[in-house]
Amino acid sequence: MYSKVLLLRFPREIVNKAIVVNLVKRFDLSFNILKATIYPRKEGLMVMELTGGRKNYNSGVRYLKDLGVKVESIGQDIKRKEEKCFHCGVCTAVCPTGALFIERPDMIVAFDRDKCSACELCVSACPTKAMEVNFDKSLLD
Repeated sequence: MYSKVLLLRFPREIVNKAIVVNLVKRFDLSFNILKATIYPRKEGLMVMELTGGRKNYNSGVRYLKDLGVKVESIGQDIKRKEEKCFHCGVCTAVCPTGALFIERPDMIVAFDRDKCSACELCVSACPTKAMEVNFDKSLLD
């Protein structure tokens, strides 16, 4: 099984179409919607975890792109400012996916973008504000 958290941007022309359900029907994929803001006649934004066989996953992502959906790995919008991080580990305690973890034996905080679900718990927990989320949050409000 292959699984990845994706940021999907739906053009306003297609937000009213049943697109995500086709990932299940046509490509035998499962999904978990983590965040979504989709309004009529406006760009839609969805953060979802997509899971299935690698071949089906790739076919499903190609289907989305062919429809005009912009598909990005969520890690592209999550940044850690290395110069601000002093590796206290507070973020690792709140990270539900294990994207932030202590690398041993060096005892430094490491960040795996591919595991990140953009929950933003690390942003509020970090005492130095070293974590940053850059996707358009106005779409999520």
